[in-house]
Amino acid sequence: MMQATDVRAADADREQVLAELQRHTSAGRLSMDEFSERAAAVYGSRTMGELAALTADLPHDPNPAAAPPIPRAWRTLLVVVAIAVAILGLAALTHAGPLISGLGCGW
Repeated sequence: MMQATDVRAADADREQVLAELQRHTSAGRLSMDEFSERAAAVYGSRTMGELAALTADLPHDPNPAAAPPIPRAWRTLLVVVAIAVAILGLAALTHAGPLISGLGCGW
């Protein structure tokens, strides 16, 4: 009888383990070297047991916290600021054009 650890891993399973390793690296539980070693092992893993061994020494969080969504007001403000910066940048380039051509830059 085949045990769950002997079941072949899918690409989605590998991506899930990789995301978990990234979370633990961000939390400071793994160094970049440890992350690199384990990430390489993730892509070399064939079974669910091999994948489980790569995270066995790390705390399990069944519901990893997602980044909180940015409030709509902040998103709107960000868009307005980005547009204003773009307009001001274009205006500065438009007014700087004669100055730059007078310097012999060839623009």
